[in-house]
Amino acid sequence: MARQVFNFTEPERFVAGTVGMPGERTFFLQARQGNSITSVVIEKQQALVLAERTDQLLDEVRETRSPLVDIPDAGAVSVVDVAPLELPILEEFRVGAMALGWDEATSRVVIEAHAVAEEGGLVPEIADDDAEGVDTLRVWLSAAQARSFAERTRAVAAAGRPPCPFCNQPLDPEGHICPRANGYRRRT
Repeated sequence: MARQVFNFTEPERFVAGTVGMPGERTFFLQARQGNSITSVVIEKQQALVLAERTDQLLDEVRETRSPLVDIPDAGAVSVVDVAPLELPILEEFRVGAMALGWDEATSRVVIEAHAVAEEGGLVPEIADDDAEGVDTLRVWLSAAQARSFAERTRAVAAAGRPPCPFCNQPLDPEGHICPRANGYRRRT
């Protein structure tokens, strides 16, 4: 089967969001441009790492290319998308590997999410459009869009179950077996 590349060069929206109750949530990346919407499943930790790395990339670009490129501060993004994911949510694939880069020609962040590769399968290089390889979601974001994406992603991840004050693992409503308490069940 031929590889699909979902390319969003001027996205109107690129967000991380969830479906389900805390502790049972499924995380999605969703991009929309015009009538085209693509949703892919991502792990919570992958989403958090992507947000962190996006901020790091923008900070590095600001330090090395300023004043040529206008990069907003992490906290300066006043318009963070808080709307829910757009329906219907149709999963295109589950994310395995991700790539992140800065395109000098357009002064935009490039985010790629690659489908889980079969054993021994190769993950394509960033901006590679070969017919062979895994399906890919590629999104081009302005610096402000990228900062907004990172802010929302952190907020969405933090909206889940609260962490245990002792071991930092997520707490279930009925408590959990805390490794820092030698296996005794801690109540919230």
